[in-house]
Amino acid sequence: MKVLFAAAEAVPFIKTGGLADVIGALPRALQSSGAQIRVVLPNYRGIPDHFRRQMEHVGELYVPVGWRNQYCGIEKLVHEQVIYYFVDNEYYFGRDSVYGYTDDGERFAFLNRAVPQLLKTVDFQPDVIHCHDWHTGLIPVLLHAHYRHDPFYRDIRTVLTIHNLLYQGIFPYEVLGELLELDDRYFTMDGLEFYGEINYMKGGIIYSDHVTTVSPTYAREIQTDHFGYGLNGVLRSLGPKLSGIVNGIDMNSYNPATDQHIAIQYRSSIAKKRKNKMHLQEELHLPVSCDVPMIAMVTRMVDSKGLDLVLRVLDEMLTFDDMQFVILGTGDGKYEHWFMEAEQRHPQKMSARITFSEALSRKIYASSDIFLMPSNFEPCGISQLLALRYGSIPVVRETGGLNDTVHAYNEFTGEGNGFSFTNMNAHDMMHTIRRAISFYRQPEHWNKIVKNAIDGDYSWNISASKYMDIYHRIADEV
Repeated sequence: MKVLFAAAEAVPFIKTGGLADVIGALPRALQSSGAQIRVVLPNYRGIPDHFRRQMEHVGELYVPVGWRNQYCGIEKLVHEQVIYYFVDNEYYFGRDSVYGYTDDGERFAFLNRAVPQLLKTVDFQPDVIHCHDWHTGLIPVLLHAHYRHDPFYRDIRTVLTIHNLLYQGIFPYEVLGELLELDDRYFTMDGLEFYGEINYMKGGIIYSDHVTTVSPTYAREIQTDHFGYGLNGVLRSLGPKLSGIVNGIDMNSYNPATDQHIAIQYRSSIAKKRKNKMHLQEELHLPVSCDVPMIAMVTRMVDSKGLDLVLRVLDEMLTFDDMQFVILGTGDGKYEHWFMEAEQRHPQKMSARITFSEALSRKIYASSDIFLMPSNFEPCGISQLLALRYGSIPVVRETGGLNDTVHAYNEFTGEGNGFSFTNMNAHDMMHTIRRAISFYRQPEHWNKIVKNAIDGDYSWNISASKYMDIYHRIADEV
């Protein structure tokens, strides 16, 4: 099974969000499952120099974008046994940021048009092209429009993964003909048309052979008015062509037994975990105590993360509950300022670090007892998986991947790896946190919960197997 991944970002080369983590990890898991995987990415200016020095120039071609034929260099790099191709064009990708430009429609039209063309140049004929989010959503459309009569492309199947439906790639109608060379047959309700404009994500959804998203719950949610962002009807029409597959994490990189960022390595020892907590308390200038429960958040500070719920009740909890609260992240200024001011009000119970540090985030996972994620929506989420891996017990709202990966503890059966609540209600969240704290003070229960968390399999192996099943199924339909 030959598979080409097409995406806008990937760890360790360039990252703005969770998409990059998936593209950095899933190809290796698929390769371990027997697939031949190659990955296509833009050659951004921000890719570190030490990777650039490893790139080999393997070809060049010219890509039609409107009335121009734009240069496209192809650079090759092998990283951790996966072959990566980087689409090189200084005009489109030699910029300081990955997204956010007024010509993003043209930039990613170029990428979508380049991917099918470069396959012949690099002599790779995939069975499946796996596209990720709107940035590569037009590839299935272009294969249908421009390549279906070419024997080289005739049997190539396509999969689109929706990582976050909130971002769809919506651009003016003129892009259709001027940049993509598509006529008005594709500008219909059953095509790319979206309220008078064109929608790259919609095109990928309609023309792909299969659509996946990053958790079973999110696959159901995006078929509703609230989470569908105008595409819920299209998604409902897919039926069995839509699947939800939970993301994984790199179990080798995120391993408390070998993590060099944390003070004391451990496997499942709660005693060693609490020693990490004491080291972190000292670093953050909090009172040092192994017994006080530490609640933590590592998050982007935006409203979708449910921070308004935290703002509503945190003062009350810090005043009346025996606990410490630690938060790490950046984002919306109103949240940053609120948490900094809350730290000033409760200096003995709270630490707010308005920054991002990979080392500090790992220390927080290894040190905290309870990890809070009250998200409004969360397609999959990675933080709760990292928390589980390090034995920090999640308290989550039942949405998206949080609902699929965190299972409420049942004190009668001993099953469950966390705590959850349903409604976007601050007092429901506070009640759930207090329930978690009550079990923290009962070692016979807490030890079970932590063991359940640490013993879970959060690797990409299960997900890779499910993707392989989809690839084989759609390939067999040729």
